[in-house]
Amino acid sequence: MADMRTPLNKVRGLGSAKEGADHFWRQRITGLANIPLTLFLVVTIILLAGKDHGAVTAYLGSPFAAIAMMALVISGAIHMRLGMQVIIEDYVHGESTKILCLMTNTFFSILMGLACMYAIIKLSLGA
Repeated sequence: MADMRTPLNKVRGLGSAKEGADHFWRQRITGLANIPLTLFLVVTIILLAGKDHGAVTAYLGSPFAAIAMMALVISGAIHMRLGMQVIIEDYVHGESTKILCLMTNTFFSILMGLACMYAIIKLSLGA
């Protein structure tokens, strides 16, 4: 099979994008982590359906529940950012628009992750 790398990249040992395998594996690992974490979220929603605010704060007061929820938020935000990055890189063609969209994607993912983490921490501390 023909090597598609440029001569300089052959010397450096780099592929065309320099990050393809890393992005691929981060996407797969976060996707795999999201399976049990999402199942935990579904079970939590079923257990807390119809309960009042006190029951939710008591449930999230458990370190296991709060940490599992925070892990879901972190993994989900990273997975969302990586997935949207691929879509933006594939379908946005103008270079300046692409850069703006990638920056917005990163900021949005961070903002949503922080908002969710704040809510979990506030509920777990009984507020």
